[in-house]
Amino acid sequence: MLDHTPDYPPKTPPPPKRPISPPRPETSLEGTGRARMLVRNRRSANWSLEAAPWAAHKASLCVLGQLHEWGYRQADEAAAGLTNLLVHTAVAGGGRRVSVHLADQNRQALIVVLSHQPGLAVADTAVLPELTELGAVSCGTDTAEDGRRVWAVLDL
Repeated sequence: MLDHTPDYPPKTPPPPKRPISPPRPETSLEGTGRARMLVRNRRSANWSLEAAPWAAHKASLCVLGQLHEWGYRQADEAAAGLTNLLVHTAVAGGGRRVSVHLADQNRQALIVVLSHQPGLAVADTAVLPELTELGAVSCGTDTAEDGRRVWAVLDL
């Protein structure tokens, strides 16, 4: 037998025409702690504000202005007090911004404030009695990885 090495390189397969794409990320909300907030079939408005000490006053002005536009003028003091407390609570949780959401139905207003602090926010239920004292007929708070949600319902 003769030892013979080839004088040409071995044939290799050509590279793929298109690189293989990585698998798509999972985007469903099925495994999350809470579903996204959804307001349907009613008037609503929202504002995004910097999480700063002045945000509560600005949010109160926005909420009162919108309520006046919708024809509600009798609950000014209660709406302003609730909005101030909700925004102060969200700002105290940290984060760079807060969002204020307002909706009305059957002569009631829903005011929701979200803190967009990544990571789990600390749940503080001490704010709930204060919200009730200010005139909330229903209120609550919950936390998730995207921050804290504090809300109150006010009769108009």
